[in-house]
Amino acid sequence: MKKNYIIVLFLGITGFANAQEHDKNIGEIEIHARAKVNKEREEFKKHSQSTEIISEYEINRNNPSFIEQSLNTMAGVQVEKRTQLGGQRIILRGYGNDQKFNNWGIKIYLNNMPLTGADGVTVLDDVNFGLVNHIDVIKGPAATLYGGGSGGAVRFYIKPETAKGNSVSEQFNTGSFGLFQSSTSATSVGENYSLTANFSHIGSDGYRPHGKSIKNFYNINGEFKLNQNQTVTLLASHGNSLEQVSGQISYDDYYRGIDNGNFAYIRRGAKTKFVTSRVGIGHIWKINEFLSNNTTLFYTGTTGDRIAAGAFETSSGSNYGLRSVFVLNKDWRYFRSQTELGVEIQQSNSTISNHRFKSVNSTEPPILRPLYEGSYFNNINNQSNYFIVEKLTYKPWDLMFLAGVSFNQISFNRKDLLALPGLFIIKGTDLYNKDLSFDKRFKMVATPHFALQKIWENQIFNFSYSEGYNAPTSATSFTTGLNTTNDNLRAEKAKMWDFSIQGLIRNTSIDYQLSVFNIHIKDKLTQLRGTINNAERTPYSYWANTGDQKNKGLEMSVGYSYKPENYFISKIQPFASYTYNDFKYSRFSTYLKEHGSPAAVNVYDNKNVVGVPKTKLTLGLDFDFRMGLYWQNTYSFMGSVYTDFANSNKVKSFGLLNSKIGYKHTFNKFDVDVFVIGNNLTSQVNYTFLFYGNSINDTDMDNQYNNSAVYTDVNPGPSKAYFFTGFNVKYNF
Repeated sequence: MKKNYIIVLFLGITGFANAQEHDKNIGEIEIHARAKVNKEREEFKKHSQSTEIISEYEINRNNPSFIEQSLNTMAGVQVEKRTQLGGQRIILRGYGNDQKFNNWGIKIYLNNMPLTGADGVTVLDDVNFGLVNHIDVIKGPAATLYGGGSGGAVRFYIKPETAKGNSVSEQFNTGSFGLFQSSTSATSVGENYSLTANFSHIGSDGYRPHGKSIKNFYNINGEFKLNQNQTVTLLASHGNSLEQVSGQISYDDYYRGIDNGNFAYIRRGAKTKFVTSRVGIGHIWKINEFLSNNTTLFYTGTTGDRIAAGAFETSSGSNYGLRSVFVLNKDWRYFRSQTELGVEIQQSNSTISNHRFKSVNSTEPPILRPLYEGSYFNNINNQSNYFIVEKLTYKPWDLMFLAGVSFNQISFNRKDLLALPGLFIIKGTDLYNKDLSFDKRFKMVATPHFALQKIWENQIFNFSYSEGYNAPTSATSFTTGLNTTNDNLRAEKAKMWDFSIQGLIRNTSIDYQLSVFNIHIKDKLTQLRGTINNAERTPYSYWANTGDQKNKGLEMSVGYSYKPENYFISKIQPFASYTYNDFKYSRFSTYLKEHGSPAAVNVYDNKNVVGVPKTKLTLGLDFDFRMGLYWQNTYSFMGSVYTDFANSNKVKSFGLLNSKIGYKHTFNKFDVDVFVIGNNLTSQVNYTFLFYGNSINDTDMDNQYNNSAVYTDVNPGPSKAYFFTGFNVKYNF
């Protein structure tokens, strides 16, 4: 009934708009709203579903390396992190918070190459966010253009410099928690090329015990015009990232503002370390006046070490492939057609060893279990996506119909490198005595996307249906703690109805976006937690199809750009975003058999989805002064959330107030920006990461609580106000 009502409403609006149609082209209107709006409208029309962007202006309202500060201002988006500068977890419309480490189910890109590997996992520790100058967020299932992923897509961009000439620049930040950050660039832009080389360093003692961060990045970004119709792009980087991990604390300590870290993590020297080399080479080709192509070949190689309270893991892997899209544009008398035909293929090849720590008390040194109780695998994952999208526009009405479909294929192979004859035979007994190698290929899945889009005056109306697809991988199909395979998992599917409006009012000085959506996720893949039947009751994680999830929501954002005349203030720019979530479980249950107890089925129908607040609000107010001063203010409210499926544990809401004051001016050949940033100015208790679902109630015998009934699930944020100061200086030759 609700879907029919929305369809009738949309068609009614379309009919009314046709009666009011005029000949003015929206692309020719001078827009007075926020600087990001032109590009945002382009992406909204391109994706034909709710899409928002964050421009360089929004990114620089705080320290760009703290990417959560900018992404969290957007409606429908949450970003959590386990360490000061790493372990980021992006949640789109309630999807993505099942993973205890990194990201899964959200497709993430850097320029035109996927950061998400063929195994579906995205690590963001090794991305230099200090260079990112543009972000696109496509909310909800978007598998037609981007393959696997039920939650949506996030596209980070490091766009090349366009102003001609040669320059060198230095960006520097220092402040609370021993922050020392520098970014040095040399840029040359000519008639047919743009090239930037950069070295970045960021180090901090962190705001938590055992919370240091050290990152070094080398980056080359270029664009080279071969002729009038062909351009080659290059993005190459090498990064070294080290994040110490403090671990989770109890809720009692969290609410009291006490953070001594978790001794079980600190005693083991918990950390995540990644050394990553990444390169993407693109070719943009205008084949003729109707047909164009954009192809990118990419490669990423990563080595990693991870130490947590329960395990020590080392990994070495590569991910490589290509993404290629052809676009055919054709005009008839009353119709305009655009056809996109593309492919994205990638393979990941990794070797991972994982060894569990023994459960010990606080007086015993941490020791690992024997090698034969661990795992050592070679994993090969393959993922391919073939898609075609047709957009047909009836020009007299500015009415566009979109129909698209993608065909997605995922497969993986696991080879058990410990399953060698005689490797662990001691006194005639094979202590390993198993082979956990296996293959899995999921059948090809078609994911459609349909949309009806109408432009009327300065408003864009869009009604769409889209699907997402997320299959288990070699990592999710194995239970590390038990050393057993879990190859009966089914791929989850997501279906979304979305009605969105992107518009301009008040002589285009006010921009707004409104979205109403309904997402149904079937056979939800959820990370769960169990305990081994041993004296220590050692915890472990595994994945299961737990049922369905229904996400209904409302998202709104609005911004106003006011430019007073004859005042010392040159621009006043307020903005707001609001999110309302009604996310519930349906036919949702967990089946657990733990530490010798009888198997139990727990049903959580109609319970609120964990980790997602009912409401989320961001307010901003910026001032630009004619003498070069500026003042930017942001208030972000995060509503209360449940952490467990039974909705018995509710974590309190909090609000954070941030402010930035600076001065910009050009002195001859120097562009100078000097600023001070203050975050959490009202000293609110807040968190940056929670354990959710059945992964809660994390406890270790040798943490300082020394009580299995005291659960440690909270990664707190800085509970006191903290400050940074810095400058950006650019010299133009």
